[in-house]
Amino acid sequence: MKIIRAECMGFCAGVRRAVQCADKALLENKDGQVYTFGPLIHNPVALKNFEERGLKVLDENSINKIKKGDTVVIRAHGVTPEIFESLESTGAEIINGTCPIVQVNQKKCADYAKDGYIIFFTGDKDHGEVIGIEGAAKKAALEAGKKLNFILVKSVDELKDSAGPFLNKSNVVLLSQTTFSIKIFDEIASELKEKIPSIEIVKSICPATHERQSSLDKLCAQVEGVIVIGGKNSANTTRLFNKAQKLCVHAALIENASEIPEEFFALKTVGLTAGASTPDDVIDEVEKKLLSNHEI
Repeated sequence: MKIIRAECMGFCAGVRRAVQCADKALLENKDGQVYTFGPLIHNPVALKNFEERGLKVLDENSINKIKKGDTVVIRAHGVTPEIFESLESTGAEIINGTCPIVQVNQKKCADYAKDGYIIFFTGDKDHGEVIGIEGAAKKAALEAGKKLNFILVKSVDELKDSAGPFLNKSNVVLLSQTTFSIKIFDEIASELKEKIPSIEIVKSICPATHERQSSLDKLCAQVEGVIVIGGKNSANTTRLFNKAQKLCVHAALIENASEIPEEFFALKTVGLTAGASTPDDVIDEVEKKLLSNHEI
């Protein structure tokens, strides 16, 4: 069997940075508890490893557990300004692991909200990054005495109901979650441009997202089947899998080596790609099992 890895796969720079922040906090904080606000990354294998090392996860309802001397790592997705202020007020050490690209996106949305823009935003409603960005826009609009219009859309079909009230407006902008599908973003941008010619289009999708999707195109042309490795709750991993299904007869989404479908052991060439939250060692385990064809 021949294994071909995608040219771009696995940890993106933002996730790697957040993981390094958590690693460092666990090594250095010997007296207090180390927390992350929300799951550090969307990968159950990595999360289990961190849990075994003592890392605990917080949500809005458990901030009152934090004590002085504890450490809180903010994950790559970021948080709302209100959450950040609440965490700071505990007296714990706050390590901001928010991806720099997400931070830029937060600032852009906040600036547009402050200027009274109607913001169309492509993304997933309950995703941590989207919640943080909308929160930053909401705070900026409130401080500027403006009404926030933040319209979240995931497809062209959703524009039928949401774009109507804003067709004659001049201060309209489109931005995106950093891991959103480039293809769907372009479709939404084209449709909005037709309805609102003056709209500003800000392509705030992370370059790593584009690189992973482009690498998958090249990979699928060289193999009989593709395995996408990553958390099944990861938005960018799921989008890679959806694309792989369209490009390959054999496509699977797995979280670890034990989930490799039997059909892949009979193929002569197998491609591997992985979401932005997938650790290197998990990818290595999958390749090792495919080549050995027995339980690791």
